[in-house]
Amino acid sequence: MRKSNFLVAIGAALVMATSLSPAMSAQTDITVGMVLEPPNLDPTGGAAAAIDEVVYANVFEGLTRFNSNGAIIPALAKSWEISEDGLTYTFTLNSGVKFHDGTDMDASDVKFSLERAMAEDSTNAQKALFADIAAVEAKDATTVIVTLSQPNGSFLFNMAWGDAVIVAPESAADNGTNPIGTGPFTFVDWAQGDKVVLAKNPDYWGAEVALENVTFKFISDPSAAFAAMMAQDVDAFPNYPASETLPQFEADPRFKVIVGATEGETILSTNNQSPPLDDVRVRHAIAHAINRQDIIDGAMSGFGEPIGTHFNPSNPDYLDLTAQSDYDPQKAMALLAEAGVSDLTLRMKLPPPPYARRGGEIIAAQLRAVGIETEITNLEWAQWLEEVFTAKDYDLTIVSHTEPFDIGIYARDNYYFNYDSEEMQALIAELNITADPVTRTDLLHQAQRLIADDYVNAYLFQLAKTGVANAKINGLWENSPTQANDMTGVSWGE
Repeated sequence: MRKSNFLVAIGAALVMATSLSPAMSAQTDITVGMVLEPPNLDPTGGAAAAIDEVVYANVFEGLTRFNSNGAIIPALAKSWEISEDGLTYTFTLNSGVKFHDGTDMDASDVKFSLERAMAEDSTNAQKALFADIAAVEAKDATTVIVTLSQPNGSFLFNMAWGDAVIVAPESAADNGTNPIGTGPFTFVDWAQGDKVVLAKNPDYWGAEVALENVTFKFISDPSAAFAAMMAQDVDAFPNYPASETLPQFEADPRFKVIVGATEGETILSTNNQSPPLDDVRVRHAIAHAINRQDIIDGAMSGFGEPIGTHFNPSNPDYLDLTAQSDYDPQKAMALLAEAGVSDLTLRMKLPPPPYARRGGEIIAAQLRAVGIETEITNLEWAQWLEEVFTAKDYDLTIVSHTEPFDIGIYARDNYYFNYDSEEMQALIAELNITADPVTRTDLLHQAQRLIADDYVNAYLFQLAKTGVANAKINGLWENSPTQANDMTGVSWGE
């Protein structure tokens, strides 16, 4: 009997162990699909959104950060104090923070990072974020004092951008190919043209993450993205490129569709100094030649909200100026005739995202209907950055500006639009030193009207975030307050 009872007990234990093992061995690896491959992995040395989509909050951290709702929350800085005149920010850093190579992160690294970003020879794509910094002092290991040359109500917001992450002097030069940050995931491998692999950081200073490994898989072709998701070779595609197939995922219990908002103002960007586009009447004509809803329907399967200026419609300070550039082909042709323009052919250079490639074909047909021909060139992302963003060798392009609250780009010298407006520069300069909410709203309204009146670009739609994921995955961002695939709160459930 004793032997029999012992065997029964062993059998029961085995059954219990078998029944518990699935829960005890919950999946801890995830493969995330991305349309674009980053040109490098250093968010302080490149403008491509795909860089932050891999490393923001995962590998690199700043003094502050955006959470999933767009709020500014503490990161490497656990707290801060602001002087009454708004010129001095005293940050208290978390202690015990280490870079992935084992070196300590302290106030001297913050000083190095900010001074590096604002330096005259800086390659930071968002140097304007640091323009108001007059001095940075490392008071002690965990105290940083930043003095501004003028009050800047957006300073904590600016420090949350991926371009403002903290790096170490020992490793900063190699972050493009071997990123070393302070985040909860460490860099493992980059198989160029295929994937980037991250692993859980066992020595992370902050809250422990659930995932052990994250693989970002680069799939630019919408059909291939669909096939990879259906075969479950990819677990999640936060910015899914084939929106026309979303109903199939909605009907399949293996998946869930996640639709939210982004900060992406999608525009037909115009080279304002390329004749005859330097004539506002020609840019005005192009704006009236475009049917936004046809582009949203044809390129985005109906996902997206029309915009008439470079501002997020979900922002309370947004002005709906779409009527100012409504679809009116007859008016477009009249404006071209007034400008003395005929037989016009424009070079349209398009980056890889489907909204650009598909939208470009639709816009080309709409422009042809008013007498404007286009020569379309499809570029890979690195080519687009080189030819369009840097060299400004283009007439038209389509791109979604996914940086948060970025109307200030219209005040930048030598930006790729080639728009030079002293009035706009003055408005943004005043906005940067203004804290009063009512005054800020007025300034933002003026700025939105100005770029709409100048028809700097043709404003198309606010990019929707359309994602697909395995139904068991929790914690993916619904909205995109910044360009990121934040894996810090992601886990597998039942």
